[in-house]
Amino acid sequence: MATGLSAIFMTHRAALLRFLRARGAGDDAEDLLQDMWMKLEAKDLGPVADPLPYLYRMANNLMLDRYRSSTRRERREQDWAGGAGGVMADPTDDVPVDDRLILTQQLGEARSVLRALGPRVELVFRRFRIEGVGQKVIADELGVSLTTVEKDLQKAYRAMIALKQKMDTE
Repeated sequence: MATGLSAIFMTHRAALLRFLRARGAGDDAEDLLQDMWMKLEAKDLGPVADPLPYLYRMANNLMLDRYRSSTRRERREQDWAGGAGGVMADPTDDVPVDDRLILTQQLGEARSVLRALGPRVELVFRRFRIEGVGQKVIADELGVSLTTVEKDLQKAYRAMIALKQKMDTE
């Protein structure tokens, strides 16, 4: 039998579901409640002064986390497609052969510029900008400080800006 927050959750489950749907969770509302239940069961939170407002805040925070994650994933995919010169965004596009050759050449130049900055800078740029991995995670993976990762990204950005300016003047 559920006790504490779990019991209050079960009692107000339908109201929490309506709350999530009203806040824009839509079809994800059931999944969010399941996530919420799992978190409540996994943690021994002890007594909570105002349990019902706590559950509503928890539901809202889970919904916001899911929204932010979804937004970041969409932005990463758009950035990746845009960074690829749009070539891979829709393979059925009728891109003229000469334009495709120019884009391929520009992508090759960008890769060469990054490669010239060194393997770590190239890896940091690729992991952050293309794969969407956080800077702290990259720092931990490489065994370097967060400042080092930030400086590597600055080097890569400066090099990409210089390359873009060069391409724009050609």
